Amino acid sequence: MRPSKGIVVLFMGFLGCLLMLTSRQIAQPENVPLQLSVVYERLLQAEQRGEALTHDLSKVLAQLRSRSAPLNLTCNQTTARMDKRELPGFNSSQPNALLHLPHLKQHTDSLKPIIHLGQGRSGVPLVIGVPTVPRQKQSYLVNTLQSLLYDLSPAERKDIVIVVFVAETNATFVNSLVQNVQNNLPDDVTSGIIEVISPSLHYYPDLTDLKETFGDSKERVRWRTKQNLDYSFLMLYAQNKGNLYVQLEDDIIAKQGYIEEIKTFTQEVLSQEWLYLEFSQLGFIGKLFRSSDLPMIVEFILMFHKVKPIDWLLDHILWVKACNPEKNSAHCNIEKAKLKRTYKPSLFQHVGLHSSLEGKMQNLKDKDFGKQVLFKSHHNPPAELSSSLKHYQTHTLEGAYRGEDFFWGLTPKKGDYIVITFSNPQTVKGFLFRSGNIETNGDRFYNTTVEGLPVYSTVKEKVERGELPCCKPSADGFVVIGSFKNGVAAGDIDEELQQLSAIRLLVHSDSDVWVLLSEILIKV
Repeated sequence: MRPSKGIVVLFMGFLGCLLMLTSRQIAQPENVPLQLSVVYERLLQAEQRGEALTHDLSKVLAQLRSRSAPLNLTCNQTTARMDKRELPGFNSSQPNALLHLPHLKQHTDSLKPIIHLGQGRSGVPLVIGVPTVPRQKQSYLVNTLQSLLYDLSPAERKDIVIVVFVAETNATFVNSLVQNVQNNLPDDVTSGIIEVISPSLHYYPDLTDLKETFGDSKERVRWRTKQNLDYSFLMLYAQNKGNLYVQLEDDIIAKQGYIEEIKTFTQEVLSQEWLYLEFSQLGFIGKLFRSSDLPMIVEFILMFHKVKPIDWLLDHILWVKACNPEKNSAHCNIEKAKLKRTYKPSLFQHVGLHSSLEGKMQNLKDKDFGKQVLFKSHHNPPAELSSSLKHYQTHTLEGAYRGEDFFWGLTPKKGDYIVITFSNPQTVKGFLFRSGNIETNGDRFYNTTVEGLPVYSTVKEKVERGELPCCKPSADGFVVIGSFKNGVAAGDIDEELQQLSAIRLLVHSDSDVWVLLSEILIKV
């Protein structure tokens, strides 16, 4: 039986007043007149009776709720079944998006992402979220992804999933971007380390009639409002895929070894209280959250998505959780700092010049990022170097071989080469050539083989007769011992090849980009 509305109102009003009275702590004064002492004792007795009455009233309220619960469940059974059917993959930890985005009531399936690429990877330690949108001048997405994937160990590749959220409903743009990712990073898509998703046509509300606030133009208000919706959608999708979630942008580069540094720092503070860890000083870049906190954060963002930009809203969450209104701002900042742990040096740097807001230039740089290591040095055997590739500025092949710099050459054409001729024949056990670096990972060798020149003619003859399954013959007496895959050529050399007098990189087709060698290792 449902209680009448009037009874509930009176009951809740009385209970609220009683709780306000009993929650106040009354201190015993040291010297007061007798009449005040009497009043004090009566108040203490009243407080005790109030606590007992509060307990009794709470029991009554619980009984009233239990009586009305079956009726509510009966009324909501149809709705519950409908929500479960139309929102697959979203559970009870989701914020009430329909309350803050009422237009979705007509299209509740709009909260379900369209998955374009991915293998459904989940249960990983770290999820990396990368929203991307159309840009008027230049797209940085592929370079950002290549930077994030550069030099990851096999174990690190298994521990993460990178979710690219195409925050756009234009099918032509979405399909073009999906194809671009597929073409440039096919192995990473196949392995499941990269996923690409987009929203449905109905996810975004009408953004043409927004209130202009804080001196921002209508276009900027629309841009920041949509950005809040973008982050929210991506976080909702990512929350069940891993333990931790780090927010990035589509125009950043990562510091080499960033995964290991995130892992180490997170383990140090994991048992402590914090809302997020900060791996970059800029905006919303590099903010890491526990996945279990994402529903609360998204709820807050959606509640005020039209009011303020995302970084301001994040600071307001800190204020709500940490600050005492009766204390000053200095105390508030100290308390907020306890919930926001900053790691230095920063692990992510903003590189984009053209903002997703049309006409906006943003040369933002994180001063705590430091200097990026763009090459890796090794001690290689003495050799004479030659190449048909013209180097750019001071980035010579000799400097790269000695481990002093990286080699940066102009666009390779079919037949271009790099030859390393050893001063004395070497017993080469293996090799490693890494093209591209953490900043310009797109400047790679494509369709390029690694070839060795055996000292002994008998070895060459065996290769030509097919008696050495490790290798295939090439021109000029060289034999193919490896090739570049995803910008890297590495491998061990069969003992039967014995000594080598030279190693050659041979390009087999024209390239569209320059080429950069950031690491050369000859194992002897």
